[in-house]
Amino acid sequence: MKCIDFNADWKYRKLNEDSLNGEALEREVHLPHDAMLAEKRSEANAGGANISYFAGGDYLYSKTFEVPAEYKNKSVIFEFEGVYRNAEVYINHEKAAYRPYGYSNFYVAADKFLKYGEVNEIQVIARNSEQPNSRWYSGSGIYRPVHMHIADKEHILLNGVKINTLSLDPVVVEVTVNTVGSGEFKVEIVDGGKVVSSISAQTNGKAVVKLDVPHAKLWTPEQPNLYQCRVTYGTDSMEENFGIRTLNWDNRDGLTINGTRVILRGACIHHDNGLLGACCYPEAEERKVRILQENGYNAIRSAHNPCSKAMLEACDRLGMLVMDEYVDMWYIHKTEYDYADYIMDWWREDLKDMVDKDYNHPSVIMYSTGNEVSETAQKRGIEFTGQMTEYLHQLDPNRPVTCGVNIFFNFLSSIGFGVYSDEKAKKNAEKALKDGETHLEGQKKKKAVGSEFYNILAGVLGDKTMKIGATFYGCDVKTRDSYANMDVAGYNYGILRYQHDLKKYPERLILGSETFCKDAYTFWELAKKNPRIIGDFVWAGMDYLGEAAIGAWVYEDYAPKDAPRSGWLSAGSGRIDITGHPLGEAGYTRTAFECTDKPIIAVRPVNQKGKHSPSAWKMTDAMESWSWEGCAGYKAMVEVYTRAHSVELFINNQSVGRKNRKKDCVLYFQTTYEDGEITAIEYDETDKEISRASLSTAGKETVLRAVAEVDSVKAGGLCYIRLQYTDKEGIVKPLVRNTLKVKVSGGTLLGLGNACPYNPNGYLKDFTETYYGEALAIVKADGGKELSFEVTDGERTTSVVIPCPKSE
Repeated sequence: MKCIDFNADWKYRKLNEDSLNGEALEREVHLPHDAMLAEKRSEANAGGANISYFAGGDYLYSKTFEVPAEYKNKSVIFEFEGVYRNAEVYINHEKAAYRPYGYSNFYVAADKFLKYGEVNEIQVIARNSEQPNSRWYSGSGIYRPVHMHIADKEHILLNGVKINTLSLDPVVVEVTVNTVGSGEFKVEIVDGGKVVSSISAQTNGKAVVKLDVPHAKLWTPEQPNLYQCRVTYGTDSMEENFGIRTLNWDNRDGLTINGTRVILRGACIHHDNGLLGACCYPEAEERKVRILQENGYNAIRSAHNPCSKAMLEACDRLGMLVMDEYVDMWYIHKTEYDYADYIMDWWREDLKDMVDKDYNHPSVIMYSTGNEVSETAQKRGIEFTGQMTEYLHQLDPNRPVTCGVNIFFNFLSSIGFGVYSDEKAKKNAEKALKDGETHLEGQKKKKAVGSEFYNILAGVLGDKTMKIGATFYGCDVKTRDSYANMDVAGYNYGILRYQHDLKKYPERLILGSETFCKDAYTFWELAKKNPRIIGDFVWAGMDYLGEAAIGAWVYEDYAPKDAPRSGWLSAGSGRIDITGHPLGEAGYTRTAFECTDKPIIAVRPVNQKGKHSPSAWKMTDAMESWSWEGCAGYKAMVEVYTRAHSVELFINNQSVGRKNRKKDCVLYFQTTYEDGEITAIEYDETDKEISRASLSTAGKETVLRAVAEVDSVKAGGLCYIRLQYTDKEGIVKPLVRNTLKVKVSGGTLLGLGNACPYNPNGYLKDFTETYYGEALAIVKADGGKELSFEVTDGERTTSVVIPCPKSE
């Protein structure tokens, strides 16, 4: 089957948009494309903080293309990896497909709509004007790639090759082949271009063969070895990457890969790619995975929707484990126009498409049927839990199924205080509209409602609210039946239940499906001793768009007290900021998970006096810097992340204190800032030094740097360029703040911005402020020999040139 990239030469326009000189405002676009990112932000928009105050809209995408006459004897199928949302597909003005869920990949059989030997037109309508419909930034439009598949009438079905490892000693893989037609087919296992095993067989449409793989290299997170499975049938052929690995789960060993126990050190992530909005680029997905790995994580949870193919491919290559999640709501609305109206008609098709996407990826180790669905406290919802679990087992018996249940919310819903209900969603939507109208009249600001209200409440009351609430007896009663209908019990913020439930339910496997950062150490110590605690997924691994400001500690010099709320853009609750820079919390996590052998020093901003707002989803705003120019004599709060018995802290070779570690892996030192060097020395119980780490103050000279993250970039590829104020040695100077303006040749600027959750300018301009001395640019290379990038602050100018070698 031939796969053609179908992402170039599209046009799009917003439906019902005012025309210019009598003509619709149509724009050229290369997919993937996120139309929401260019919309205006306002408190009057009904989506509110959930979608960063952007407006929704309905959009028409169109593309003309020639269909050769010889295609009349072939099958043509279009693949859409993601359209948000309520996608309608028209081919030559005839409706060819409809798909309501904005995160499902889907296929359109085009044969009966095409005009052979002529120019054809495909149109896609993405409807996202009905707001609110999401609790986080969704984006709008065709935000993931599109492909056109062409094959002879008798061919291998799309997703028709499925590979499963049957045994490791000897290594035997099972390959299922589904075809249109009957006859002989051949299966080859390929390693590095060399065929290591092959078999031929006959099929009547479906056949299963088994192959021995001699001297096989197994797939593990530490050594993610990949093979190719090549299937040939008539004139058609298909290749699938796969890994040889087994996966098991039970109450004795917990979760095991190839017979070895694995503890999931997980991070929840949303689908957006920060400055790129919802657009899915392979480089962006791989970068996200790589940065998370570098900071101690070995697993991701695709919160709260199926992840992209590019994400899975990156996870396969890099050895990142994946829990792919289906949806954020079931049949009870969380927002007025969300997927609750569609799910009961579409869940089987949605889940099938998710499994078809995931099946051959060794990185996928679990499915999740939902997130914080309080239906799991109801008889109907308990039955639905079992229905989806059983259906997933039919589609794929080789992976466990879970569901992220907010234990405390289940209890609240059962006594009439639920966070979500159809009535509340409707009232919240009406209130949002009313408050938006009055805001336009200048009368008042919108009030937080729904999950936004509970997020703010949790911020005020602290992280213990949900954790303590989850220990109530009623919480057990309202979760035990739904947990019995899944393979792994997903606990959102339920860590204080773990030890109790391990004793009460000896068959139960427990997964921290959503947790607070500050619980990482406690989780890790419990999990090491209890195999039935299989993992933890922190909220969140990387900052994301939407749920604006729920995790933000931003001070008034960056977010003025009376500034419009619509200036808030990201959540601010990532251990890694939205530009991909690890924060102090990432250092804490690496230490908690025993992924570092040295102490990590982080310092709360010395120049600041108080945080902007409390948040349960933010543990600290400390960063790994001792460069606070002009702050000599100021109080400084230093955090040292360590697993040693004790730590002594030195500033310019003078001891400022020594502390013994107790029940966590962080020590706090209140001291006085002075320029120079700060050093933390770890000691064991015998006072023997284990290791040390230092931070140094930046020098006086200030340099503006543009640092490309790659040495070269292919045509059409992305290049991330970090913009920094440093000294001549490259030490970042967080208190240097300016507006930067950039210029690109040989490419296109896709995104420019900083890590501050408060960002009224957005990411689509050619200028940005720095935030703690840094910003980020994302550039797409064109087909030239090099990509040239220049940045200036009016006083300093620097540039970088990145080669663009031709693809072989």
